[in-house]
Amino acid sequence: MQGTALGARAHIQRFGRFLSGMVMPNIGAFLAWALITALFIPTGWLPSEKLAALVGPMITYMLPMLIAYTGGKLVWGVRGGVVGVIATMGVIVGADVPMFLGAMMMGPLGGWAIKKWDEVVEPVIPVGFEMLINNFSAGIMGGLLSLLGLIVIGPVINGLSHFLMAGVDSIISMRLLPLASILVEPGKILFLNNAINHGVFGPLGVQQVQETGKSILFLIETNPGPGLGILLAYLVFTKGTVRDTTPGAIIIHFFGGIHEIYFPYVLMNPVLILAVIAGGFSGVLTNVLLSTGAFATPSPGSIFALMAVAAKGSHLGILMAVIVSTAVSFIVAMPFVRRFDRMNREAGDKLEAAKKQTQDFKGLGRVSKIVFACDAGMGSSAMGANRLKKKLKAAGLNVHVEHAPVDEVPTDADLVISHVNLTERARQSAPNARHFSITNFVNAPEYDEIVAELSGKTPVDV
Repeated sequence: MQGTALGARAHIQRFGRFLSGMVMPNIGAFLAWALITALFIPTGWLPSEKLAALVGPMITYMLPMLIAYTGGKLVWGVRGGVVGVIATMGVIVGADVPMFLGAMMMGPLGGWAIKKWDEVVEPVIPVGFEMLINNFSAGIMGGLLSLLGLIVIGPVINGLSHFLMAGVDSIISMRLLPLASILVEPGKILFLNNAINHGVFGPLGVQQVQETGKSILFLIETNPGPGLGILLAYLVFTKGTVRDTTPGAIIIHFFGGIHEIYFPYVLMNPVLILAVIAGGFSGVLTNVLLSTGAFATPSPGSIFALMAVAAKGSHLGILMAVIVSTAVSFIVAMPFVRRFDRMNREAGDKLEAAKKQTQDFKGLGRVSKIVFACDAGMGSSAMGANRLKKKLKAAGLNVHVEHAPVDEVPTDADLVISHVNLTERARQSAPNARHFSITNFVNAPEYDEIVAELSGKTPVDV
């Protein structure tokens, strides 16, 4: 039963990773559109009818096409990306709202369709006809999918988009949006934060920005307040290893925007999920009451990024929401953290126990390439990789260390280091590598053990 649950969670995480993988590489394009919108629309900082003419075409064509290309490319490389873009034109032309949902569907569908075609046809293509058949097959496949999108899929997604927007508007008007935190905050702890933010709130928020110039949806998942409250509670009410790691975690979380850094602090004391839900609820409620909004997704979710994309007149309200959510999360977490500290005076023992229960690391042997893996391959894994690089260099060891998304671990990796909740996915991505589970990328004692083992001084204690 436990294996089934872990497998289901891995599938959900992989799907969420795929959704976010279509959006995250294009964040720069979203920010470019958002800045142009914030500056030049009639309600912007520097209204300009001529320059604001960029806003419509960018959101209608550029952004959905980028998403479609990225989604198709994830499935079948550049060829899949091209067919995905052709297919997406059908849903764009047949809709009266920006087709982000359509692009997320048609892009991968185009990549999948041409992939299946190539797998069947390529082995029997006559020598010398490869380019001719490949070009025509891509054009025909893309054209057919484009017609399908225009006639069938586009109208369905168009109706769904209107339904979702009406639902969101109803929730906002009834002051029920804070209830979203009941699902959002636990989802984040399960490393579904990228899927929630970029796959759900992002597309809907962009549509709201086009209509009103701002959206509160950008402020739900990205609020650093709930996580900050948890970390402050550990800083104030614990002793030992956990407390020693919290100052660095606070800086990385609040100022660096890497929210994954506080997830282990909740996972080792799961009742704290109540604290982050309460913090998220209070933060969203504050933003609703103060009518705040942003014009783009803060990425990463640092206080600096949050202020940078705040809509005109919303800066003070957003800051107040962060403060309120931090305070509420801290207050709710306080008794649970104090009880946790009483039961585990050396709270680091809990981290070590979790590590020993999950790792299957039995001697490193010869290691030339170490890969840190996290959900997106850009946040906590990059931080862990840099930390281990410094320790290896100080020990005079020449071992290559890099970071990657958990579903894209290089096949030549000798050792893969990942968070305990992502190890199963990492094993599926790199089945021939050794895998090492950790619970804290900031100051993991396991790094010293790995260095010692590679130096031939002592075996890793498992």
